[in-house]
Amino acid sequence: MRRPNRAPAPAAKDGPRINDDIRNAQIQLIDAAGDNKGTVETMLAIKMAQEAGMDLVEISPNTSPPVCKIMDYGKYKYSAQKKAAEARKRQKTVEIKEIKLRPMIDDHDYDVKMRAMLRFFEEGDKVKITLRYRGREMAHQEIGTKLLDKIKTDVAELAKVEQDARFEGRQVVMVLAPR
Repeated sequence: MRRPNRAPAPAAKDGPRINDDIRNAQIQLIDAAGDNKGTVETMLAIKMAQEAGMDLVEISPNTSPPVCKIMDYGKYKYSAQKKAAEARKRQKTVEIKEIKLRPMIDDHDYDVKMRAMLRFFEEGDKVKITLRYRGREMAHQEIGTKLLDKIKTDVAELAKVEQDARFEGRQVVMVLAPR
């Protein structure tokens, strides 16, 4: 049995339409110097762009008539690519660091955990505090609650509570975010 001949779908172009892709009969033209030339026939604008050794690029397609500019499209695309790369380089991904505690933590151990937490906040990361109860510690949950309240007051200037303490089985989880 013969299969129907199906041509692949044309690739969708990303970015603005240029030169012969512009279908409108008339456009609002801005020349290479940035001067508004008014409403011009598309074919005449394409000829003007070719004479200048540049491309006619559709800047604002949704207006009537669409706004087009005479520019070097390769240079325009290159600079847009550089801007996008620079924006990606500058953005910071927020990580969630985890601090694990026990209800009967000693003072020095608590201080060490607090120093680590403060360092995480300075780096701009969120901190997930996990307080785990073992064995008979479940009978004295008020000790763990007091410990979490102490942590909240100690980091009040640097961080805010993003997710308040909630039980998950034998552990309590709280998330703090830097201010």
